[in-house]
Amino acid sequence: MYLNNPQTNRKLLFLFAINPVSGGHDKSGMENAIRNFFTNSPHEARLFHLNGKTDEETLTQQINQYQPDRVVAVGGDGTLKLVATHLLNTPVALGIVPAGSANGMARELNIPTDLTACLQLLVDGTPSPIDVIAINETDICLHLSDIGLNAHVVKYYQQNNWRGMFGYLRAVLRAMRKRRLLRIDVTLDDTCVQRTALMVVLANARMYGTGAVINPDGNPADGQFEVVIFRRLTGLEILKLFWHYKPFNPKNIEIHSATSVSIESRQAAYFQVDGEYRGRVNKITARIRPGALQVIR
Repeated sequence: MYLNNPQTNRKLLFLFAINPVSGGHDKSGMENAIRNFFTNSPHEARLFHLNGKTDEETLTQQINQYQPDRVVAVGGDGTLKLVATHLLNTPVALGIVPAGSANGMARELNIPTDLTACLQLLVDGTPSPIDVIAINETDICLHLSDIGLNAHVVKYYQQNNWRGMFGYLRAVLRAMRKRRLLRIDVTLDDTCVQRTALMVVLANARMYGTGAVINPDGNPADGQFEVVIFRRLTGLEILKLFWHYKPFNPKNIEIHSATSVSIESRQAAYFQVDGEYRGRVNKITARIRPGALQVIR
């Protein structure tokens, strides 16, 4: 596929940022496979490890030193977010090798899970722009952010260092026992709606990393995002929400398209951005940044 891409007619330099602990499994075999792939390629690959402590400085130094054509995130959504932040509004394209627990954005962009197919896509694929959501003017969201129930799940998942889908299920069950409704004001352009809700999602994509579709018409390259308000749901409906797509009942779930939004909660609400817990907040502002990131897909 993509055999007519003119970029593949010149030598490209790929910089692989590898998170050795993402997904809870050893990456040495993957690293060897990457090196072997590029041994027989006209292109060049350089690999380095992230350590969770000096990643910002290391990534900046590596990009400045090697001036790569494409920077590849090898890890989960956190690794992807780290690398993407350094590439915003630049011509350098982001590549993705999914190697985390959930890999939500990789799934959203239909990135192959087979390593050889993934590497071939990195070489042959065409960079294309996707949107990002600016959160509170100091953060970005590539995938999904939310306040309320799911952010509470993320808090438990991270605090207890739980891994995989079983760990996620434990976090869901624990958060469900303490769930509560939020009283929120959602301002979209000049319109304000007041709701009670279990959670509110800012969605630049269709699904969570578990595969649960919560925004069926989402498109990360359409110049807008969706505000998904989850109102009253039964315990069984909540469990299904995290793993399956179910047609929405407009009495329980509503979706608003937006280019900007302000959300205020009467109570301090749990808040997460792209799977990273951010604490409790009373207000969130968000706006779309169209086409701010080039991604190989």
